[in-house]
Amino acid sequence: MSVREFKRAARIILVGAPGVGKGTQAERLMKRYPQISAVSSGDLLRQGVRNKTPLGLEAETFIRSGSLVPDDMILKLILNELKSKRWVSPEASITDAFPALPSQDPSASFILDGFPRTAAQATRLDSLVPVNLVVSLITPVNIILSRIASRWVHAPSGRVYNTEFNAPQVAGKDDVTGEPLTKRADDDETTWKSRIKKFNDTSQPLLEHYDRQGVLWSVKGDSSDEITPKLFRELESRFA
Repeated sequence: MSVREFKRAARIILVGAPGVGKGTQAERLMKRYPQISAVSSGDLLRQGVRNKTPLGLEAETFIRSGSLVPDDMILKLILNELKSKRWVSPEASITDAFPALPSQDPSASFILDGFPRTAAQATRLDSLVPVNLVVSLITPVNIILSRIASRWVHAPSGRVYNTEFNAPQVAGKDDVTGEPLTKRADDDETTWKSRIKKFNDTSQPLLEHYDRQGVLWSVKGDSSDEITPKLFRELESRFA
């Protein structure tokens, strides 16, 4: 896969149902465009808790009680990360009346993962730092369910196999250790249909929000390999 460069910063969100391949596309984008970094709200949260930062300690109280971490706290974590990389002004705050002016340097490109998940969260993010491309990844539900049915894992290592496109060398065995592969406890059709329905219910207002902002682009495909070249072409037309 050849490496390409951007001429201006890309601030990207990938939206798609569970199992659609957001992680795969993010990895491929960062490999092809080294100027893109991943900014994961979940990783920032876990890092803050592990390092016992003031925000991390505050977030831990919500996590321990089983409560959702407030949006303001997630926004502060994201803003702190952008400030630490000098992608926004060091004086930027989530209480500012206007969004921070993000750097247009191509090296300030990022994929934001894990936030926002709702239109209300997207509105809050708009007031902090505007994204300039939201990609809606669309794969038919029956294809996603087929992928899940074909998925097997080596639990000790986390290695994932799929009998349709990434089969183990020996059926039912891990390639490295030869140990048996298993199914994840939640890899059943009923659970996944419920997860996909929940995603559809919450994502439509989110996508409509970004459509009104003029930054939404949708791409369809039955596989990640079908979607990836379309995604590359779109990013290069916008940023390269």
